[in-house]
Amino acid sequence: MGFLSLCPFVVLSVLLSTVTAYEASEDKEDIFDIRACPAFLVFDNAAYLSDMTIELPCHCKPEEAHSVVWYYQKQLGSGDIRALTDFEGTSVLDSSHAAASGSELRSRFSIRLFSLVVFRAQQSDSGHYICGTASGQFFYGYDVDVQEATRISFPWTKKRRGPAVRSGGKVLFQVFMSFWSWTVCDRCGVRGEQTGVGLCYVQSDYLKARYRLGVDGITSCGSSAVPDTLGLEKESYGAELRVRSCTVPCPLKPPIVSEHQALLEFIGYGETDEKATIPIYYHNHPVDTSLILSCPGARPEHAVAWDRGAVPLYRTQYMEGQNQSARIFIDTGHHLHFQPVRQEDGGTYYCWLQGKYAAEIRLLVYVQLGHKRTVSDPESIYAMKIVLICYAVFTAVFFLMVFGQHFWRTLKIRRVVR
Repeated sequence: MGFLSLCPFVVLSVLLSTVTAYEASEDKEDIFDIRACPAFLVFDNAAYLSDMTIELPCHCKPEEAHSVVWYYQKQLGSGDIRALTDFEGTSVLDSSHAAASGSELRSRFSIRLFSLVVFRAQQSDSGHYICGTASGQFFYGYDVDVQEATRISFPWTKKRRGPAVRSGGKVLFQVFMSFWSWTVCDRCGVRGEQTGVGLCYVQSDYLKARYRLGVDGITSCGSSAVPDTLGLEKESYGAELRVRSCTVPCPLKPPIVSEHQALLEFIGYGETDEKATIPIYYHNHPVDTSLILSCPGARPEHAVAWDRGAVPLYRTQYMEGQNQSARIFIDTGHHLHFQPVRQEDGGTYYCWLQGKYAAEIRLLVYVQLGHKRTVSDPESIYAMKIVLICYAVFTAVFFLMVFGQHFWRTLKIRRVVR
C-alpha cells in the first residue's frame, strides 16, 4: 500500500518513543475496511456543532500495522503537532468524567477500536487530526471544524445564502447555511421536539488543494482549506440550531398469544411498562459541583430528550442560552447540565433516544466530608438554629442550677441562725 510520512513531522521521532499505541487483539478479526491509503496525505473536511460527541475513524492503514496513534495539529505545517498521549486510562466511562468545556482536549477523548472519540467537542478543538503510527507514518487525516451555535431559534425557515464576494468581477467565495435533516420526534405519546442543525459552508474556486472538498468546491467556513487571502472572516460565521414541536404516537406492541397473556397476568406481568425494560444507571455526585449527564449511545445526528421523573425538560425552557441565569440546562450536544448540582436535584432522570426510552439514571447527590457551606445554605441555617437552641437551653439549665444551689444554701444558713 502506498503511504508516505509527512516531511514536516520527522522531528517528532524523538517524542514518539514513549507513546503507547492501541494494540488490536489477535483473537479478534480486524474490522478495518481494507482500502489503499493515499500516497499524499490529504484531509477530509468534517464540520460539527459544538458540544457534540464526535467519532473520527481511521479509514485506512497497511495490513502490517497492528496499532495506530492519533495526532493533533492546529495549523498544518506549524510544527506544533502532538500525539494524544497513550491509550491507557483515557476511556471516559460517563459524562461526569468529561471535563468542562474550557478544559484541554486530552481530558475529553477516548479510543475505540482505532477510532478517536472526542467528548463535548469545542470550537478550540478545531484543527487537523491524523491517524498514524509511533514511527511517524501517517495514514488518514481529518480537517475538523467545530462551530459554535450563534443562533438558536424555534421557527423554521428555508436555507439561505449570503451575498457573493467579488473581486475584479470574479466571485471569490459565497457563504451559505446547510441544514441537516430534521431529527425524528424525540418523544412518543406526548409532545416532543425536533431539532435541525445548520452549519456554515463556503463555496469557492480558490480553496487549497490538499483538502478533500465537496462538489463544486464546498467546504465548511472554519476549514483550513479556506486561504486567508480570500478575506473570509471565519470568526463572524457560526452554526444555527432550530427546534420545533412534534407529536407522534408510540409504536404498537406486537399482539400476545392468549395463553401467554393469561400466564403473564397470572404472575403479575400482564402489562409491561416500557420503563421497566430499559437499563438503569446509578450515579453519585458531590453537592455544589458541576455535573453533566449524557444519554448512553447517543450520536450527533440522534434525537435526544430528557425527563425528570414524569416531567419533560423541553428545550423551549431548558435550552442553553435561553436563560442566562439558568442553573439546569441542555446544551447543543444534548447533554444535561447542572451548574452546580444541589441535593434537591437528586432523583430519577429518563433519557429518550430516537423517540424511545433509552436509559434511567438514578442520581444521588451527597455532601462531602469537610465540605464548606455558605451561611445562606438552608441546611446550614437549620443546623445553626438547632445549635443555638440547644446552647440556650443548656445555658438556662446551668443558671437555674446555680441559682437553685445558692438559694438552698441561703435558706439553710437562715434556719441555722434562727
